[in-house]
Amino acid sequence: MIKDVKQRADEQMVAARDAVRHRLGRLRTGKATPALLDGVRVEYYGTPTPLNQLAGIAAPEARLLTVTPYDRSAVAEIEKAIRAGNLGLNPSSDGLVVRVPIPELTEERRREYTKLAREIAEEGRIAVRKARQDANDRLKKIEKDRGAPEDEIGGARAEIQKLTDRYCGEIDEIAKAKETEIMQL
Repeated sequence: MIKDVKQRADEQMVAARDAVRHRLGRLRTGKATPALLDGVRVEYYGTPTPLNQLAGIAAPEARLLTVTPYDRSAVAEIEKAIRAGNLGLNPSSDGLVVRVPIPELTEERRREYTKLAREIAEEGRIAVRKARQDANDRLKKIEKDRGAPEDEIGGARAEIQKLTDRYCGEIDEIAKAKETEIMQL
């Protein structure tokens, strides 16, 4: 029972860390990365469809993305969806491939993105601490209901705290790397 509590807390903390990594990966840095277009949905035969299901996305240069549709009839809709995605991108196409130049970020915009990266990291740390709190609450319930030995409960709490420290540290490293990437380009 105690092992299940620790395992569940670990899974929740991993999910929080991975969510931070994913959200920070979508944050624009001025460098072309296919993840920038992850949130773009294209109206395809009346259905909003993720862009990566309709086309191959590549970054052949540091400041250029190319989107190659699997169906040429979707080129105009893809271009329209990227423009409407509020990403600050201005795609152009030649009828076969959509080219998306990535503009350089201004200093002010870099600072905004750095601030956003810190907020995303803080949300991740909060999620990790919430997982710790949930685990500790479950341990209290186990201790109260079943009369589990105090040393087992205390050891489990210590292990959960170690997990919390580890995942918060990993989130900090991920965020710091992203902030560095944003400010360097």
